[in-house]
Amino acid sequence: MNYRMTGRLLSYVLLLEAALLLLPTLTAIIMKESIRPFVYTFAILIAAALPFLIIKPRNTRIFAKEGFVSVALSWILLSLFGALPFVFSGAIPNYIDAFFETVSGFTTTGATIMPDLDIAPRSILMWRAFTHWIGGMGVLVFVMALIPSDGGRNIHLLRAEVPGPTKSKLVPKLRYTSVILYTIYFVLTLIELIALLIAGLPFYDALITSFSTAGTGGFGVENTSIAAYRNPAVEWIVSIFMLLFGVNFNLFFFILLGKFREIFKNSELRVYLILTALSTAIITVNTASLFSSVSDALRTALFTVTSTVSTTGFVIADYGTWPALSKAIIIFLMVMGASAGSTAGGMKVSRLMILFKNMLRELKHMLRPNSINRIKLNGETLEEETVRSASNYLTMYVSLFILSFVLISVDNMSIETNLTAVLSCISNVGPVMGTITPFGNLSDYSAFSKIVLSLDMLFGRLEFLPMFILFSPATYRKK
Repeated sequence: MNYRMTGRLLSYVLLLEAALLLLPTLTAIIMKESIRPFVYTFAILIAAALPFLIIKPRNTRIFAKEGFVSVALSWILLSLFGALPFVFSGAIPNYIDAFFETVSGFTTTGATIMPDLDIAPRSILMWRAFTHWIGGMGVLVFVMALIPSDGGRNIHLLRAEVPGPTKSKLVPKLRYTSVILYTIYFVLTLIELIALLIAGLPFYDALITSFSTAGTGGFGVENTSIAAYRNPAVEWIVSIFMLLFGVNFNLFFFILLGKFREIFKNSELRVYLILTALSTAIITVNTASLFSSVSDALRTALFTVTSTVSTTGFVIADYGTWPALSKAIIIFLMVMGASAGSTAGGMKVSRLMILFKNMLRELKHMLRPNSINRIKLNGETLEEETVRSASNYLTMYVSLFILSFVLISVDNMSIETNLTAVLSCISNVGPVMGTITPFGNLSDYSAFSKIVLSLDMLFGRLEFLPMFILFSPATYRKK
């Protein structure tokens, strides 16, 4: 285990978080609010990073073990320190609550414990939404984009942090891959910001909504989310961009290169769009009687579907009161999520496709034991290791879900509430159903349950392995 190099990477992450505090600090200055919460946090981050910077690593190479541990520790430290502005400002005095809110931000979950956003400082709400944008593409991906490689195998960081069953570089140099990804990310965010301004949103609201949409997180500035604006144009714009941010970012790169054939042959994209359209159509028909017109039902259904499948979590209607069929579809979309290589959470469409194809292969093998059946995705034959990792992911997902569901049941909430709370946190969606409505918050859960759900969010965002490896004693054995 290369502890010194791991420490160096963590120091870069802490310094990056300190630098990112500039935006909420500027917001505090503009809004004439206190900058002390951010100044105090900045000083603490610098002090925590310095010891790691002083000790230079003898070997800068990063292998798989260091990559997974570095990524897991980075996200934990980001959340531990990122919670301080909430505490220092008094917006969330309880540190456990502040930690939950910060984890929810960085993991782009969007679950909240804040009951009234109207009384929160505007600068704190900016930091809260900015954590979505930071965590959406990945923190260490951003670090790699800014800092030249020291000759280490940084591909292990990419593989540990970028979601999906398969990971690859867009260009030979990993740093350039990171730059390309963040450039696409920034441009799409900017386009949405401009569109929302044209639709009539104030700049502050439009910026926070864009940050939350890009990171597929869902934090806003109104207690009733996007519904508060009562602006159909805003709802259509946000729906479109939630759908776009659920697409594999590699495909946007292919668009820039003019490789449209690569896009058309992408089976994951086709399934993602078909399931989104089909879900929207079914929910529209199923809920049409609840709305004054079919167009309202369609707009609300599309918004809810894109919000759920992209795991953004914005809300414009209390879908907890919808018919059982619509709620069942929403729960399925919570679990599924969007495309691999996007900012969305969930199991990912490609992983579900692999699991489904593997099930069919096993059935064929039972009928014809001597047959050889290869699993293909996007026209390419998958390695058995990728198929096996998809099966392992399902096992870890179900195991963590069952354990967490049992643990938070000590709070005696309803079954539906606990079920959707755990699913929402593991899949990084945000809203829940049951006694807590999609417009509600999770403040009624105990501190113990909030810690469990916080860990669920971290496990889900990092797709389990980095967190399991971090807490495994075998990771730190010399042999």
